Amino acid sequence: MSRIALLAALIYFIILAGIGSLNGSVLELALPLVIYLLAGLWRGPETLNLSAERTISSERIKPGEIVTVNLTVSNHGDTLDQVSLQDPLPDFLELLEGSNNRLVRLPAHESLSWSYTLRGRRGSHNFSGLNVLAEDSLGLVVKRTFLPTHGQLLVLPSVARVRRIAIQPRQTRVYSGVIPAHQGGTGIEFFGLRSYQIGDSPHHINWRASARQNGTLYTNEYEQERVADVGIVLDGRSRINNFSDRSSIFDDAVLAAVAVSSALLSEGNRVGLLIYGDRARWTSPGYGKRQRERIMQNLALAKTGESQNFKSLFIPRRMFPTNSQIILISPLHADDLPLLAQLRVSGYPLMVISPDPVSFEARKLGNRDSVKLAARIARLEREIMLRHLRGLGIQVINWDTAMPFEQVARASLSRPVTFLRAIQRGVGA
Repeated sequence: MSRIALLAALIYFIILAGIGSLNGSVLELALPLVIYLLAGLWRGPETLNLSAERTISSERIKPGEIVTVNLTVSNHGDTLDQVSLQDPLPDFLELLEGSNNRLVRLPAHESLSWSYTLRGRRGSHNFSGLNVLAEDSLGLVVKRTFLPTHGQLLVLPSVARVRRIAIQPRQTRVYSGVIPAHQGGTGIEFFGLRSYQIGDSPHHINWRASARQNGTLYTNEYEQERVADVGIVLDGRSRINNFSDRSSIFDDAVLAAVAVSSALLSEGNRVGLLIYGDRARWTSPGYGKRQRERIMQNLALAKTGESQNFKSLFIPRRMFPTNSQIILISPLHADDLPLLAQLRVSGYPLMVISPDPVSFEARKLGNRDSVKLAARIARLEREIMLRHLRGLGIQVINWDTAMPFEQVARASLSRPVTFLRAIQRGVGA
């Protein structure tokens, strides 16, 4: 019930009591309340005729960068004695200077301008408008409205600079690139010998092999290098990314996804991205800077969650061409092994970049003996799971997130690793 209704009801009962008791003194008690009510109705705002404009210094920033928001509210109607203006902000944005809330008196046909500065973590926010609450100085008449404004702030993920991600897909595309195509032609790496044909460059003649044959010239053949189809799968399941102290390893996984996708696109590959969390967010495969922009925007919006459709990790094979390279970025769970084994059996070359949740959580819990023992047991269980994946011919990089991803990529991802070498050397262990 509004304040006016309560005050009117109180006045009514006082007058009724005075008439019923035939006591003029009781009726006199209602006079100040009547004056108070009439003053509030006279001074209170009848309608709100406001407009708002917003400008943002930059609509795209990196984590930690500062952005300034400027607001102007104009009053096209009567004077407003007391106006509360609130600009809602999400949790991932931090207010540095100024205020997103104002409580002011706004005269008729005048404007109010103010600004505040923000910085934030990865995410996206649409500044849809201001919440407005106007009331008279006596606090009786209250009017609420919403002033729409336009503006969007996109906080892009941090970028880890990785020069090269070495992959070995079974099938490449027709365009030139840097991935060995297992076919002879123009290239850098030696592939084999064949008989010299008219039109071959004399510089490629293998004189040593030709000297062993009478009257036959042989020329060196090099391995062709082409581009490939690559599918990146980012695992955003909350039960394996989030921990009890509200910390999350998911931002590290996003950092790896940015670095891997940027490196592969810079080499000319066709890259697609599937983010699997509360729902599947799919970026169809593409090339170049435009595709990188699409991937960056989707990674900025990526959140953890639990899909209601699937109980475990789900990678739809129809999204990825047969024999294309799949790169899974996930802390991993034991329930994921059957799916990864099925993908490997289906002919997909598979690479798993796994941010280590055991080391991540152990650092948060301290150096108590109980924590050390629990971490040791968890590491043993995780190592058994990773060895099983390597035994399937899956390249696994176990990434302790305390180490910069650039360093991990340079050590484990810059050179091709064959199946036997992955098992013998324990890649990324």
